[in-house]
Amino acid sequence: MMTLIDSVSEILKQYTSGGTASANASEHFDQFSQSASPDMIAHGLSAIFRSDQTPAFGNLVGNLFSQSSGDQKAGLLNQLIGSVGPGMLAQLAGGGALASLLGGSTNQITAEQAQSVSPEMVQQLASHAEQADPSIIDKASTFFAQHPTLIKTLGGAALSIALAKVAERQRAA
Repeated sequence: MMTLIDSVSEILKQYTSGGTASANASEHFDQFSQSASPDMIAHGLSAIFRSDQTPAFGNLVGNLFSQSSGDQKAGLLNQLIGSVGPGMLAQLAGGGALASLLGGSTNQITAEQAQSVSPEMVQQLASHAEQADPSIIDKASTFFAQHPTLIKTLGGAALSIALAKVAERQRAA
């Protein structure tokens, strides 16, 4: 009988040969995410966010934000704002609106407040956060690793990159 780890290993083998099986990447990612640790998922996501074969980090995060629930949006915004700080927030176009949501304090943005923020604003915020604090990519990867269904909205090509990176890491281990 095949264990979950065995089935994940079988899936990952398809991504180690350098070829990408992106036609089935969404299905493979589903299988992978059911048994993989959040750390493994975050490692794959980090590869997507850093890849030159995918859109920029800010674009990807804006896309994920637009697909997120209110709680997910709030969690992401609070991560991003924590990386840029209030001074940088005020300098962003539209950042004043975000700063006013916080009421000038260090309060966390709520799910209700997050619903009023546009994906374009999040894209800008994520791009600035990446410049101010490059570790935001790993923080965002860890955050999104908790939401594998959301990750699937990135599409087959991006998921293939994630699976290939995880396969490479497993092979090196």
